[in-house]
Amino acid sequence: MKRLTKTVLTVLAVMVLAFALVLAGCSGETVSVKDIRKTSSGTDGDVYTIYYTDGTSSTITLAGTADEVTAQELYEYYKEVYNEDLTYDEFLKKYLAEPTDNASVIGACLQPAVKIYTEFVEKTTMEDWMSGNRKENKVALYTGSGVLYQMQDDYTYIITNYHVVYDANVASANGGNMARKIICYLYGSEGTYSSQGMDSDGLAVYDYGAYGIECEYVGGSISNDIAVIRAKTEDITAINPEATTAEFASEYHVGETAIAIGNPEGEGISVTEGIVSVDNEYINLQIDNVVRSYRSLRIDTAIYGGNSGGGLFNLKGELIGITNAGNTTDQNINYAVPLEIAKGTADNILHYYFGNGENVGYGIKLGVQVVSQNSKYVYDKASGYGTIEEEIVVDSVNSGSIAKSMALELNDVLKTLNIRTKSGETREVELNRNFNISDAILTIRAGDTISFSIVRGGETTVSAEYTVKESDLVELDTLYTSNKA
Repeated sequence: MKRLTKTVLTVLAVMVLAFALVLAGCSGETVSVKDIRKTSSGTDGDVYTIYYTDGTSSTITLAGTADEVTAQELYEYYKEVYNEDLTYDEFLKKYLAEPTDNASVIGACLQPAVKIYTEFVEKTTMEDWMSGNRKENKVALYTGSGVLYQMQDDYTYIITNYHVVYDANVASANGGNMARKIICYLYGSEGTYSSQGMDSDGLAVYDYGAYGIECEYVGGSISNDIAVIRAKTEDITAINPEATTAEFASEYHVGETAIAIGNPEGEGISVTEGIVSVDNEYINLQIDNVVRSYRSLRIDTAIYGGNSGGGLFNLKGELIGITNAGNTTDQNINYAVPLEIAKGTADNILHYYFGNGENVGYGIKLGVQVVSQNSKYVYDKASGYGTIEEEIVVDSVNSGSIAKSMALELNDVLKTLNIRTKSGETREVELNRNFNISDAILTIRAGDTISFSIVRGGETTVSAEYTVKESDLVELDTLYTSNKA
């Protein structure tokens, strides 16, 4: 059964207000809810604005974290309160259905979209008829996309692909392989570059105009193809005071609408729409000189060069991934970094950046190898979506490993990964696919206590707990070159 979060609980509260208006009438007119949007967040909770069909609006504040509720429970509550002869399907279509017109959703998704230019100083080999080949440096200019993710008083943090800001062919004199300059433009305030001649080293100089916002590299993971850059918040709000960040969804499903917003071919921010074709697929990419396998979300949404780093949104305007690759030989086969990896990596990078100024993320190696068994497709008629579910079974445990300390054994079936943070917050990660473990590792920090709920010999039990130490942490790009678990 699909679980509905506190946003839907707010909708329920608003529905009650709206229904009261409908039943009571207002000067003989029927008034109902036209739209509901979260307009701000504060210490007292999230503030939602309710827009009514008569042109008026009101607000409601949802404080704290509400318990989750199913759509079926909302339906039963509605029947109890209003005694209306309405079927469950009619209720879903009337009050909880996705909008059929995507224009308003797309309009909101354009707000956090950015166009990116990156400058690199690359080594080039030139033909010289007098002395043979000669090497020199030149400025290479590339385009990409990004999404505003966190906006703070001083800086705004932007998610993009690692390969947008990294170039394996950068000259060593440039201080590594990262872009020497990163410029972004907000949607609606886009510009382009103009040549300003050469500098004293004979390298091209470009001007990006009044709308160009200078950014700097924060950190990233080549193994997950996610990078975080930042710009001064005052530079962003000076151009558009209404600029806002995007929010990640909690899930995605095959068949769900997938809206890509990016900078195809460097021609400016634009929108394409398709569906999620495959919810989990591994593809090979070579960002540097190493071929790596990347877990990906396959879409039939059209994307092109320059879309890299752009947002992939659902019909609620929530991010379900970051577009990063396309199939050049087959039409309608394109890819995105799925939300668990994109968000997990970005949050991981920012955690260590804020903590100690490092530009790499960290994870832990559990030291357990798992296999998948009894894989099957499970369709939920109530939600209209299905998922693939499988049993995650322990195949081997490394001696001296974290998994050994947790007393995991051969043939244990792993059901959930339980995480308790240093502050006492708890969360339970369901393990329905083998990659759920590696995704969850992105969210584990030193000081967190972890355990597994397992089935052993037909009996349900819980493994021993383990508290993660600083010495357990491994750089993400080192961790992902080996077994992810």
